Amino acid sequence: MEERVLGRTGRKASVIGLGTWQLGADWGDVREADALAVLDAAVGAGVTLFDTADVYGDGRSEQLIGRYLRANPGAPVTVATKMGRREAQLPENYTLDNFRAWTDRSRANLGVDRLDLVQLHCPPTAVYSADAVHDALDTLVVEQRIAAYGVSVETCAEALTAIARPGVATVQIILNPFRLKPLDEVLPAAAAAGVGVIARVPLASGLLSGRYTRDTVFPASDHRTYNRDGSAFDQGETFSGVDFATGVEAAVEFAALAPAGATPAQTALRWIVQQPGVSTVIPGARNADQARANAAAAALPPLPAETLDAVRDLYDRRIRPGVHGRW
Repeated sequence: MEERVLGRTGRKASVIGLGTWQLGADWGDVREADALAVLDAAVGAGVTLFDTADVYGDGRSEQLIGRYLRANPGAPVTVATKMGRREAQLPENYTLDNFRAWTDRSRANLGVDRLDLVQLHCPPTAVYSADAVHDALDTLVVEQRIAAYGVSVETCAEALTAIARPGVATVQIILNPFRLKPLDEVLPAAAAAGVGVIARVPLASGLLSGRYTRDTVFPASDHRTYNRDGSAFDQGETFSGVDFATGVEAAVEFAALAPAGATPAQTALRWIVQQPGVSTVIPGARNADQARANAAAAALPPLPAETLDAVRDLYDRRIRPGVHGRW
């Protein structure tokens, strides 16, 4: 699989990585054996980046990755984790002492001495511009608790604030055919600064797979049930903030754009990989077949100009009014 330099980390990462939120919680139940099979299938398909967080299953996702790495020493995988969402979302909680405690817990979960990449996990907006926060992150690097740090953001404005900081190696942001705003300023700014871009929620919580109808019901433990109104966390994380009924109808149109031999989900991933400035995209997978299918999108030929134009037209007609001004 093609690899690209992951911003200021200096590491290379596969253009399609693996998001592991679903291996921890909030996407229904995933058995441990199935989770380990997903990790194994992804690596077998050329994936070299796992993205996780200390809050996914309160550490379960990190622990499963740690088990996989111990069972597969030498696996060419960079692990990007995140920190900060296990505490109240208050700027005063983002301190060096807390960072040390949080990263120590992640190091124990993953079974490593030094974390490859730690990302602030969508903290309060004020955190991105706080000098003390960046000084503390620099200290973690000096102490060799972490090799590099980045941020995960909700808004383009937060991303631009982070990109301007010299120590920020990567920015993780929602980017998919139903969330085009990062194309306007964030991706060009990241490319100019040498900051890596990790595209998350690439399938708009599954909408872009084309499998859902208005009548689709998700488990009660699935964020696609309990967070549609943003009552648990930022609404933009669920279906990219798109109204479900609108998203289902738009997904039918998007599916018709898929080239022969490609699924709608693979088409969405291929679209993201083509965007200038993207380092990697991190779709999730609940089983080994999904992991392999996601990875296969990297081998698709580039989408033609007419398809790219059609995606933009679909977004402008159906999606832009509800999401573009919010994130």
